[in-house]
Amino acid sequence: MNIYPELLETLIEYFKKLPGIGERTAERYALALINLNKEDLKDFASAIDKIDTTFKKCEECGHLTEKKICQICEDTNRDHNLICVVEDYKSIFVFEKTKKFGGIYHVLGGLISPIDGINPDDLNISKLIQRCKALDNVEVIIALRPTIEGDTTTLYLKKVLANQNIKVTRLSYGIPMGAEIDYLDILTLERALFDRKEVE
Repeated sequence: MNIYPELLETLIEYFKKLPGIGERTAERYALALINLNKEDLKDFASAIDKIDTTFKKCEECGHLTEKKICQICEDTNRDHNLICVVEDYKSIFVFEKTKKFGGIYHVLGGLISPIDGINPDDLNISKLIQRCKALDNVEVIIALRPTIEGDTTTLYLKKVLANQNIKVTRLSYGIPMGAEIDYLDILTLERALFDRKEVE
């Protein structure tokens, strides 16, 4: 028999689906919701309800946005010839927190992993090639996880961009093997960005 009322149990179970949230934290969050005032609870529920209808992928880079084109791609003050390639939109938020990168981004939407059935055609690579062809003196910075899948994707990108007269670099190896980009501290990421190496 559950010790919680059914609705509270449901809330706890949904909080547990979030990354890094265990049983006790989920319980605290669910109980905290009960103590929110009516207006805050209404706004919170409304924000959650809008997630699936409000957010979409930027038509240029694949970043999370509420419009057709994200604010980074629209920013004319950024260097549009400097493209940082990332696995997903979460990595963009981490880079932006450094306040040191003045280029734009491109979201692949995953990494090449044949064992998981993820092939190059499943990723947002063709759009990257199109973007690069429309620009001059492009540098593509590959900022992917230093894993087998990340390295496989990096080598594939280097190959498909090789005939496009594009400089291809990657983050320096100050990043620990297997590390998730979106979990790195700002200083490590900033150093890796400025210490980037050309892909060989």
